[in-house]
Amino acid sequence: QVQLVESGGGLVQAGGSLRLSCAASGSIFSINAMGWYRQAPGKQRELVAAITSGGSTNYADSVKGRFTISRDNAKNTVYLQMNSLKPEDTAVYYCHIATTLYDYWGQGTQVTVSS
Repeated sequence: QVQLVESGGGLVQAGGSLRLSCAASGSIFSINAMGWYRQAPGKQRELVAAITSGGSTNYADSVKGRFTISRDNAKNTVYLQMNSLKPEDTAVYYCHIATTLYDYWGQGTQVTVSS
């Protein structure tokens, strides 16, 4: 049984930084991509950043230049370094892993940025 365990969320002032981590446990094969989504109250879930097994990255325009996604393939772990945080980054952040057969989601971690 695959589980994604997220950590690193919290409360931070505008301009601050946070680092999210997501570790996958259990037997997981053929990972195509790992990424982070977020959902703010009253809004749809949106892609924040993703990284493929080959290391290619994709970012939402709103976070380009501020957020960096990385992964440790040996540990099945994905990270999101978030710098220069803004109040509009406040949301629940979800880890996502896409394999050839399945999609896996984390339980979500709250990120709150105060102005």
